[in-house]
Amino acid sequence: MDRVIRLEPHERTSGCVLLSYYIEPYLLDPSKPIPLDHPYYWHSNYWECMEMGRSFLELGYAVDVISWQNGGFIPREKYEVFLDPRHNMQRLAPLLPKECLKIFHIDAAHMLFHNAAECQRLLAVQQRRGVTLRNRRFEWPNLGIEYADCATMYGNRFTQDTFRYAGKPMYRVPISIPFLYPWPEEKDFEACRRNFMWLGSSGLVHKGLDLVLEAFAGMPDFHLTVCGPVSKEKDFEQAYKRELYSLPNIHTAGWVDLASPQFLEMMRSCLALVYPSCSEGGGGNGITALAGGMIPILSYESSVDVHDFGMILPAASVSQIREAVTTLASRPAVELEGMARRGWEYARDHHSRDNFAREWRKVLHTILAEHGVPQSVGVAAS
Repeated sequence: MDRVIRLEPHERTSGCVLLSYYIEPYLLDPSKPIPLDHPYYWHSNYWECMEMGRSFLELGYAVDVISWQNGGFIPREKYEVFLDPRHNMQRLAPLLPKECLKIFHIDAAHMLFHNAAECQRLLAVQQRRGVTLRNRRFEWPNLGIEYADCATMYGNRFTQDTFRYAGKPMYRVPISIPFLYPWPEEKDFEACRRNFMWLGSSGLVHKGLDLVLEAFAGMPDFHLTVCGPVSKEKDFEQAYKRELYSLPNIHTAGWVDLASPQFLEMMRSCLALVYPSCSEGGGGNGITALAGGMIPILSYESSVDVHDFGMILPAASVSQIREAVTTLASRPAVELEGMARRGWEYARDHHSRDNFAREWRKVLHTILAEHGVPQSVGVAAS
């Protein structure tokens, strides 16, 4: 992770940008097809990082790309713009010219909130179940927002409020999702009204799977499909072995390929996603649910605007989850289909890769203009 990738526009009309984010997609061989199992296809940040690089090239900047985990890089160029999402901002900002525009890229809630929220969830599990589970989403706190001139961010007001203390301008960009699914024409909303899904990545307690399992364990007439890396968190798997594997109304699918026919069928058979995460920077799983024609039932901290096509839990608790599930399932099928359709359309309009590319460039141009940074339009390198 100590490499530096230099990107040059065909015609250099501006200076140089330092992009500290994901270097992995820039290490791919451009002469070869990208393997379908490569994170580029399912990790939205990989593609977004590539799009950020392209946007600077279009403005005539050369771009030096480093990993956000590169703790040894020392700048030897005069950079006009520096972007970073974690610790390199506070490490490198003092080494850069004062006039260099420093952009902190927010893709998670502030780390103090993030860590405290997960610890509270783990403590609650300990008190309810009599077991101590590992913290799996811990982030070393950083002062990036305090060293930056401004910030770009995913998520909504929840995420923004965790950084508001710093008093820095923040510019919202809609997170992209890698897949835009077709509308599920054959979905029977009457038949699936009692079928729900939990979809998440690592940090099962952080993402609220414990609460969802306990809720559905007490609702035998409702079914839950669990999609996530359950087997990789052995302590959680052991603590919730009964719920995960012994109850007839809970079906543990494990990790699934979001582009697979299997997952599309799961979304067609489920009415809604239940996702009471304790801290997010944009809630990509909630957006994926919308794109697949499911209705989201989310915590406020999932950082997704659900408007009139989803539900925000008043509190992330077992009782509130049960109430939300039964309330949603009791609505007429035509109303459920309308909610799902509006959410599907919203995801396609606001969270496609095309829209991210447009909105990112609008925000970037606004930031550069407000901070007096040159925006000469060049020709991007191919």
